[in-house]
Amino acid sequence: MEAALDQAREAAGDRNVRIAGGGATIVEYVNAGLTDEFSIALSPVLFGSGIRLFEGVDAGRVALEPVRAEPSPRVTHLTYTVRER
Repeated sequence: MEAALDQAREAAGDRNVRIAGGGATIVEYVNAGLTDEFSIALSPVLFGSGIRLFEGVDAGRVALEPVRAEPSPRVTHLTYTVRER
């Protein structure tokens, strides 16, 4: 995970790096301290059981601050900043 991120950062230069994935990917990178912001697209359509997005986040070490919420008729885009407690 860290090697892939290092490679992406090197390729990006001074541009931002975006990591694609689902809830499990977000939790993994947040808990590893490897992300400073993330976005999710929340839609009221259920494809299987899904996961509880923030379950497993180390709440004693990590704080999530809402940055932006952009609603539309079919999806709401949510952005959070990750801070250390």
